[in-house]
Amino acid sequence: MYENILFEKVGKIGWITINRPAFLNALNKQTISELNHVLGAISLDGEIGVVCITGSGDKAFVAGADIKEFAGYTVAQGGELAATGQELLFNALEQMNKPTIAVINGFALGGGLELAMACHIRIASSNARMGLPEVSLGVIPGYGGTQRLPLLIGRGRANQLIFTGEMISADQASQWGLVNNVVEQDVLKDEASALAHKILKNSPNAIATAITAVNAGFQTQHGLNTEIELFASCFGTKDFQIGTDAFLTKQKANFRD
Repeated sequence: MYENILFEKVGKIGWITINRPAFLNALNKQTISELNHVLGAISLDGEIGVVCITGSGDKAFVAGADIKEFAGYTVAQGGELAATGQELLFNALEQMNKPTIAVINGFALGGGLELAMACHIRIASSNARMGLPEVSLGVIPGYGGTQRLPLLIGRGRANQLIFTGEMISADQASQWGLVNNVVEQDVLKDEASALAHKILKNSPNAIATAITAVNAGFQTQHGLNTEIELFASCFGTKDFQIGTDAFLTKQKANFRD
């Protein structure tokens, strides 16, 4: 049914695996559409109480968006990319009526970290690395990164990660509150399942209500709309062309000359 994701029901847990290992599970438009579809089906499935999302293989959760898909986009197309992605996946995930756990099994970069941050809970393997490297492409995070990261780790630390584009280790992410727990990769799925089963002991209605209540305290739609507009504006800049060209040709971008 799906080309880029796998879905499996294990008892009352719905496991979604982003399955593009040759591209380090990078998000493209088709993958976002497939994720939207499966999340919609899960929300209506009374047997599923918790959703776990991970990446295939042992290298990457999601190593970002598929850069080659949007490298030639105009400002208008960039805005549509961000707005559609936020609506179909990132906001939909955050507002799911069932708890979502990001099971971060490797690199979670750019759109991958944004995907994890849209989940309600994050567990990472010890080899995981996380960051928002968009500024190295001449653009900013466009799937909620500028809004959700400061809420999770504070403005100063978020600014550091966004401005430098650097990656941090799973242990650092844990210290900063970006992930809930760090375990060895060989027990990562077991840890996620154990947490899911703790949640499953409780009232589904109360949990869904709690999700709505918690989200109400962190309404970010104005900020997300601003992010979309500013993300789009980057597509009309020389820096965006320099950054994406360098990425696609495996060169180092030079923005200062």
